[in-house]
Amino acid sequence: MKGLVLLAAHSHSPINYQANSYPFRQDSNWLYYIGLNEPDMVALVDIQDGATTLFADELSIDDLIWTGPRESLAERAFAAGIGSFLPLRSLAGAVEKKLGLLQVSRIQKDLLIPPLCRRETKAWLEGLLGLPGNALEKGESEALIFSIIAMREIKEDREIREIERAVEISVEMHRGLLLSLKPGWTESEAAARVRYTAERRGCGLSFSTIATQSGEVLHNHVSEARCREGSIFLLDAGAELPSGYAGDLTSSFPVGKAFSPRQAELYKLLFAVLEGTTAGLEPGKRFREVHKTASFLLAAGLKNLGIMKGDPEEAVEEGAHALFFPHGIGHMIGLDVHDMEGLGEDRVGYGDSPRSTQFGLRSLRLAKAIVPGMVHSIEPGIYFIPGLIDKWKAEALHDSFIDYEKLEAWRDCGGMRVEEDWLMTEKGPRRLGPVFDKSPQAVESARRGI
Repeated sequence: MKGLVLLAAHSHSPINYQANSYPFRQDSNWLYYIGLNEPDMVALVDIQDGATTLFADELSIDDLIWTGPRESLAERAFAAGIGSFLPLRSLAGAVEKKLGLLQVSRIQKDLLIPPLCRRETKAWLEGLLGLPGNALEKGESEALIFSIIAMREIKEDREIREIERAVEISVEMHRGLLLSLKPGWTESEAAARVRYTAERRGCGLSFSTIATQSGEVLHNHVSEARCREGSIFLLDAGAELPSGYAGDLTSSFPVGKAFSPRQAELYKLLFAVLEGTTAGLEPGKRFREVHKTASFLLAAGLKNLGIMKGDPEEAVEEGAHALFFPHGIGHMIGLDVHDMEGLGEDRVGYGDSPRSTQFGLRSLRLAKAIVPGMVHSIEPGIYFIPGLIDKWKAEALHDSFIDYEKLEAWRDCGGMRVEEDWLMTEKGPRRLGPVFDKSPQAVESARRGI
């Protein structure tokens, strides 16, 4: 394979005017291959010999007034292990020196660029390369994308250490809230406590915190609602290290000191699904089968509660359980909390396997075989979504597997989810991070101390 790979750092992204920006977050492919956590840089990598050139501009005197002293371009290149460096204005000439006259037709043939999530980055690169607007929307190099996926999905030891640090701080975030949240707090107070724990450890958040009593809304973010005795609080939050590596955990617990009888039954089942699913992890097993294991355990448990009926295996094959579990059992984790999702979820999680069209199963982000070096989450949930229940009941959907009459007594139970991060090794799976007991007994014991 011949050609040049072009990698681009992110720029600061303005909120409402140029000098007021969102917190800077570097492009993950740039972090992986170049490692410099600074904006406005480009790198060219020659595929044949690996020769790399860094393109960036020196800071001006005006910049230094606002930023203080910074490393020179030569020092930044040296820190990244790159021996060649040039100002940004030299990028187009360097490409043409290697490839000849650059035309749009040669992009993703001779000049390979990974998918870029920010439109402003594409426009910036088009300007630097002298290309017409939208030139970088023209196709993608599948060979480059699958090469990046093959490298990034298998974590090196130093990456695993970083992820484990992120998980350790994520556990601290969750355990701290479990031990402190009291009735009367607002959901935003709870989220602020979680963010404080991350930031005092020098971290940011790996995604927008979900801190809610409405756990049946899968991505219900923070509100000013007050925490009510008798409700279930769901926290889905993770830390992101300065290196970019992420943790992702979910915990569910009573706002008061104990679960109600129905909540206790559901949480006991949820924990059993978590334990049963993780017990079945092994190298080479397809993650789709891991999802089916979790789905079967859930369906069997709901049958024992009288909510479902019939054969649990048949119910799962038909997708009846998805009324209560409409998302996938997990996803890969790394420099992105949904690792490499910007390269295409199907490419990353499925490879050559087709994605199901069945409700629930089609939301599975990872389906291919788990191999040593992969890090992923396991996150079963149980949800009672009134609008979805009403729709399925009106259509008599899967009524041979769902007892809609008995379901009515449970429809106000909301939603709960638990999540852990796992590494697959040659010897088998390993839960990442310190021990964080999510058993019903441990959760209620923690809550009795509030």
